Amino acid sequence: MGATVTTAATKEQTWGGGEDVQPLGASYGKMMMWFFILSDSLTFAGFLAAYGFTRFKFIDSWPIADEVFNHFPFMHSVDAPMFYVALMTFILIFSSVTMVLAVDAGHQMKQKKVAVYMLLTIVGGLVFVGSQAWEWKNFITGTYGAVETRGGEILQFVNKDGKRVALAEFADTTIAREDAALTRSKGVWGMSGGSNTSVSLSQVKAGLENNPDILIRTQYTDPENKHKKITLSREETLKRANDFQYVVEGANLVRNEYGHKSFGDLFFFITGFHGFHVSVGVLLNIIIFFNVLLGTYEKRRTYEMVEKVGLYWHFVDLVWVFVFTFFYLV
Repeated sequence: MGATVTTAATKEQTWGGGEDVQPLGASYGKMMMWFFILSDSLTFAGFLAAYGFTRFKFIDSWPIADEVFNHFPFMHSVDAPMFYVALMTFILIFSSVTMVLAVDAGHQMKQKKVAVYMLLTIVGGLVFVGSQAWEWKNFITGTYGAVETRGGEILQFVNKDGKRVALAEFADTTIAREDAALTRSKGVWGMSGGSNTSVSLSQVKAGLENNPDILIRTQYTDPENKHKKITLSREETLKRANDFQYVVEGANLVRNEYGHKSFGDLFFFITGFHGFHVSVGVLLNIIIFFNVLLGTYEKRRTYEMVEKVGLYWHFVDLVWVFVFTFFYLV
């Protein structure tokens, strides 16, 4: 049998783990963090690629982002497209700046500065997660409402000036709801115009017939103006009323009032997945922050843990830049 000979030179080039030998000049902990970031980057890249292909396939019926994300806290009647999302993005990017300052203070072994900058980073992360939750609330609740046809098309309503009109503004609530008896206890919850909506299908139809200024706006984009949806004539509007099947208010994983249902599915999945990453990052930052206060890293004479969690934090910030670009800007 042959024997394996290991020379001294070979032993010197073999990494058996530990901190004595550092490949690429990085510690084992930082190497593992980089491996995680690389693998997670591929995951997010796959999600965003799926979003891109889906949007390209349904480009003619994709919602207009400026109309969907136009809310701002305490400004309910003001149309502020992208303002709040831009503010969220600024806060998250600024938290990356404070994380850089925390890492730099750690290199200088300045415990108090590390604690202050870590606290600012945590506050920025909490504000971002809270802002995302508020945005989800508005996305789920909706603003105007719409109806879904038998063919699955989402129809919205506008006045003669082309401005969106909420269902409650024209629906005829003087007539009885045809779904008044449809309750969860009777096992038919969620049927057409179900009792979980503010108005019923029959009330929407009656209101549409009684208000000559109300027109239907389809989910399809005008070929001559990609930032405008096709609006039907009054005659076409009344004809389409026969196709109404569901009243849709807000968004869920089944349908949404904004347009193609895949938009809502991808929004919940991708932004939720990113929000989960940010929440984990905030939790890690809190743990590191208390360790800093307890002097754990002063005793070790190294703040490398701050640097490692900082790598993760910069990663989730960078991912948000791509999510922001794909969902809100493009």
